[in-house]
Amino acid sequence: MSSAASSASPSARTRVVVTGMGVTSPLGGDVDSTWSALLAGKSGVRRLTYDWVEMTPIHIGAPVAVEPADLLTRPEMNRLDRTGQLAMIAARQAWAQAGFSPTREEDPLVDKDKLGVAIASGIGGVITLINAYDTLNQRGSRRVLPLTVPMLMPNGPAAAVSLEFGARAGVHTPVSACASGAEAISLGLDMIRLGRAEVVICGGTEAAIHQLPVAGFAAMHALSERNDEPERASRPYDTERDGFVIGEGAGIVVLESAQHAAARGATVLAELAGSGISSDAYHVAAPDPDGAGAARAVRAALADAGMTTDQVAHINAHATSTPAGDMAEVAALRAGLGSGVEQIPVSATKSMTGHLLGAAGALEAVLTIQALRTQTAPPTINLDHPEPELSIDVVRDQPRPLDPNRPYGLNNSFGFGGHNITLAFRRAS
Repeated sequence: MSSAASSASPSARTRVVVTGMGVTSPLGGDVDSTWSALLAGKSGVRRLTYDWVEMTPIHIGAPVAVEPADLLTRPEMNRLDRTGQLAMIAARQAWAQAGFSPTREEDPLVDKDKLGVAIASGIGGVITLINAYDTLNQRGSRRVLPLTVPMLMPNGPAAAVSLEFGARAGVHTPVSACASGAEAISLGLDMIRLGRAEVVICGGTEAAIHQLPVAGFAAMHALSERNDEPERASRPYDTERDGFVIGEGAGIVVLESAQHAAARGATVLAELAGSGISSDAYHVAAPDPDGAGAARAVRAALADAGMTTDQVAHINAHATSTPAGDMAEVAALRAGLGSGVEQIPVSATKSMTGHLLGAAGALEAVLTIQALRTQTAPPTINLDHPEPELSIDVVRDQPRPLDPNRPYGLNNSFGFGGHNITLAFRRAS
């Protein structure tokens, strides 16, 4: 597990809270628009119009609803890969909501030596890499851009955000495939608990809707081939699911110690009460069908937060719409939470956003917080024919009120390579 490995009891450790959130997603350009679209059951999946689409058997995806060029300056667009562009947009939103000064200059509200960054990407600047390779072959090495390496580096978005706000406590980029964004948030939790930072900007970003990643995932038979029905292609737990839909976007949260937030009078959106981390050691891509590793992450998150199953109001599931992954997670939830899982509403929001890969866990962390704040579980769409052995309470078609007596929400993220992350959030009092 993450900080749960500490010998300190949950009540004795530094409490960590969320004071800012930012999102750019296939459903909207910020948290509010994304959340509204989710509650309305809208899909961000559509037919792609890029000139390379006919080179692959997959013609659908979930690009961001608002293009970065509409929000960033031309110099910013030119020096950042698309992953960095999306991260910057979401980070600025989160930083503004947290109430800090929007510059890298010294700020009386935060010691920049105690400000950290942990922003992840599962794939990194692959669009920059592919475009630079094309330029090299077609126009020669002298036409390759000088910023190519900083733009394609997986840590490029984290570095750009650290420069934007003057973060000097450390800048990190965990890479754990589709669990990357959630692991970055867990790392931010650790940084504050260990005293390395008082404030951490953390989350995930991904922009890999390009021919090579799409072709690679297609070769693995990981992607849905429902090209004729884009909005119905992502179908978690449905017997007719045939793979995930690739998406892009970013989700960023600002974490800080509860003491630091209180001292500056910040509004607390939620508490990040705990996290659990485990690994399957089973297969490079397929999940353990018994969900044993994921169940350990769930149990670790509960222990880290000092909570029990009957305190969980909501679960945002990883639920990518793959034949193997969805039911493995069901097994993990049952093993990790016990029979009480049947009383917990579960949302599979990838049915609407598609799968944002390394940004998925971070986006879904924001959605878990929103569910707790609004006391509403978003629906799961396209679940027309549930798996016969679907033994959890999936919220279908319409939003559902949450039990006000249960203060916690869980967010699961799993990645190729056997990475398992569960984040536990507590509703702000």
